[in-house]
Amino acid sequence: MELRPFGRTGLRVSSLTLGAMNFGGRTPDDESEQMLLSALDAGINLVDTADLYSGGASEELVGDVLARSGRRDSVLIATKCGMPVGPTENDQGGSRRHIIASCERSLRRLKTDRIDLYQLHRPSFATSPEETMSAFDKLVRDGKVVDVGSSTHPAWFLMECLAVSERYGWPRYASEQSPYNLLDRRVENELVPLCQRHGVALIPWSPIAGGILAGRYQQAGRAEPGSRAEILPALRDRVTPRALEVAEAVGGLATEVGLTSGQLALLWLRDQPGVTSPIVGPRTPAQLDEYLGIAELPPLEAEMLSRLDELVPPGTNVSDFHNSSRWMGGVARR
Repeated sequence: MELRPFGRTGLRVSSLTLGAMNFGGRTPDDESEQMLLSALDAGINLVDTADLYSGGASEELVGDVLARSGRRDSVLIATKCGMPVGPTENDQGGSRRHIIASCERSLRRLKTDRIDLYQLHRPSFATSPEETMSAFDKLVRDGKVVDVGSSTHPAWFLMECLAVSERYGWPRYASEQSPYNLLDRRVENELVPLCQRHGVALIPWSPIAGGILAGRYQQAGRAEPGSRAEILPALRDRVTPRALEVAEAVGGLATEVGLTSGQLALLWLRDQPGVTSPIVGPRTPAQLDEYLGIAELPPLEAEMLSRLDELVPPGTNVSDFHNSSRWMGGVARR
């Protein structure tokens, strides 16, 4: 699998990242272990999880498997903090208190002495960037974290955090993890150019649009049995009539080149300007095999890229994958 520079860190990461959101929950433990080891065998060296996933069980499973297999040092572990994980208002956000306590818990669950990439799961606008970045600085100085990153941050706030790090000589965000797929391309307007200009690695989440681009939904606003939308109401709202039309068209184009619709969508994103490593989050080993099927394929031809641009022009969207972050403007809120 191709290895790519991870921002300015000097590290090189695989062109696909394994997302462990389903581990310890929707996916049985034996299948989760099988997928993790299969991904490593295929050349993936970045595994992304979070303290929120399955109540911490995802981190525990990743830690257990890497410890038992003796492969911890060949893998970069990325995890996240900041989403609500307790009953009080202080059990979330970007405060120094929450970040440091969350890191200690994640280290125990992951059975490791350091986290390779520690990310703030969502921006905390009520917290000063100085508070957040100083907490990350302490964790790096203490050797508990190697690099830090952001997730689902608007361009203006990411830039502010970079500036604060520069001012105080603290670790800067090495990466940004944003929603980015063929149905929602709005990060191309400001966030992608920012990451390119300042050497921030971009590791997009939901590259197949939560299964929409894999053809797993047939009706707008409906949660198909067994789908992620059953447990994530925000995803149900993303299944719009136009999104389903685009997904059907992508399926037709994929057939022309001998791919599944999900593979075509993932291959398209893998080689978009500024993208470092899309995060694939399989629920089953069969889904992982499908995603790994594009790992060695060359980039899409210019004609295919143009036809995909006609479906959803650059910088536009037909579905709202920022509806769980609440900062992207121009869309109606309930």
